[in-house]
Amino acid sequence: MKSLNRCGWARTPLSVLYHDKEWGVPLHDDRRLFEFLILEGAQAGLSWETILAKRENYRKAFARFHPHKVATFTSHKINELLDDSGIVRNRLKINAAVINAQSYLQVLKTFKSFDDYLWQFVEGTPQVNHWKNLREVPCQSTESNAMSKDLLKRGFKFVGPTICYAFMQAVGMVNDHTMDCFRHQEVNK
Repeated sequence: MKSLNRCGWARTPLSVLYHDKEWGVPLHDDRRLFEFLILEGAQAGLSWETILAKRENYRKAFARFHPHKVATFTSHKINELLDDSGIVRNRLKINAAVINAQSYLQVLKTFKSFDDYLWQFVEGTPQVNHWKNLREVPCQSTESNAMSKDLLKRGFKFVGPTICYAFMQAVGMVNDHTMDCFRHQEVNK
């Protein structure tokens, strides 16, 4: 049986599964978009593999990423999370998740959905790139810079241009599967 060509970063069973099933697939579910925004912020300075390994723990710790619930986390709850070895125990990142949930709720006062708000940065359509190898893939773009600037203006934390670009890749706003990857064509369908 011939093995499939994948993007070079998908090397472990966990990353291969994520690559093959989720990464780059256009996502329009508000709660899941919020989840990815929080997880991408938690990943800052760490490997995505670390976050993938802790993702189910994050879902439990952060009320399955229901923004209305996370927005009400108290300092007592934050201190509990700092003792939770199943997540990245970084006070700034945990506080950012709560602040981001509160900012998310503010966005919904202006936009019909979080989906509408975020996807406006790519005019509602995934950008399809045609990279030959991983070295060509940028770490940010004009769109991720615009998204970052607007999110920061709205009070969000851990949403720099590089984090926003990784988020855009994860939720399919951009298709950065390399041209030789079997998923490049699949996610465009």
